[in-house]
Amino acid sequence: MSVDTSDTRTGRVAKAAGRVRPALPSALAGRAPAPASPARATALHSGGVAAAALLALVGIGALLREPVLIPPIAASAAIVYGVPALPLAQPRSVVAGHLLCAAVGYVGLALLGGAPWVAALGAGVAVGVMTLARTPHSPAAATTVVVVLQAPDPVVFVPLLAGAALLLVLAGTAASRARRGAVRYPVYWW
Repeated sequence: MSVDTSDTRTGRVAKAAGRVRPALPSALAGRAPAPASPARATALHSGGVAAAALLALVGIGALLREPVLIPPIAASAAIVYGVPALPLAQPRSVVAGHLLCAAVGYVGLALLGGAPWVAALGAGVAVGVMTLARTPHSPAAATTVVVVLQAPDPVVFVPLLAGAALLLVLAGTAASRARRGAVRYPVYWW
């Protein structure tokens, strides 16, 4: 024996009438349409530049015998090369955001230790600090987490972090000028 619920019945009635219900309830759906799909050349260019920059960081790390490619830097590459016109992708936000968040991480580590709750609290504080400093860059909040949980030596980590962020910015600048019709990066430097 089958039981007909109102949701199932409503769905059948809608299909019979030629209407299809949206996958998300209207309260959860956004009002703006999804962005248009980029040209394949644009996607290949962005992905290729991101891969090249990240591979360069791996090579630098191998030469220095220090990890230079960390997850927050990879996330920054996705923003810089994927959506270069956003405020989150601008040099001020990328470089200063990572450095400010590293500082928040080291302060949290010194005052409260390397516990996961300190990393979570630090990431929240880092978002506030970036907001006040007008350097919004969401991947940088993860730098706080890396600092608190891994406790890297700041004498080594901070210059490598700054160099990695700067390399992403410089590669983004060069790449935007190398391809005709590409979005100019950066929109502003500071």
